[in-house]
Amino acid sequence: MTMKDNGHYARKHPPEMRPGDEILKMLGEACPEGWISCAQAFRKASALGISPREVGIAADFLEIRIRRCQLGLFGYSPEKSVVSPAEQVPPDLESAIRGALVEGRLPCASAWAIARKLGMAKMAVSAACEKLGIKISACQLGAF
Repeated sequence: MTMKDNGHYARKHPPEMRPGDEILKMLGEACPEGWISCAQAFRKASALGISPREVGIAADFLEIRIRRCQLGLFGYSPEKSVVSPAEQVPPDLESAIRGALVEGRLPCASAWAIARKLGMAKMAVSAACEKLGIKISACQLGAF
């Protein structure tokens, strides 16, 4: 996912974190091209009754790339990121973002929660973070 060697994602995890064969089989069959979008990964997690993180780990073990981050941060082509800084950040959005920071960064799950709470697109939250110079961390799928 964010490995500099373009692969070998399973190395990020100890062998005992290997997902069950059923999850690996289902994800492998769903991703014959070797990639899955962020949205698809979340749908798979819901359908399988597992966490998005577990889907991310299974993707790593299968060397499946995650594309099209729903926050616009990675997995787009030809650019890697499609999010641009917002022109301005409404005070309620800035307050929500700053109130959710962990060690100066906004966790991905918090960005999603803010978007849901304020009734806005997820990328609007990441665009506000770009404008404010705040990094988003802790991808729910484990990509970063």
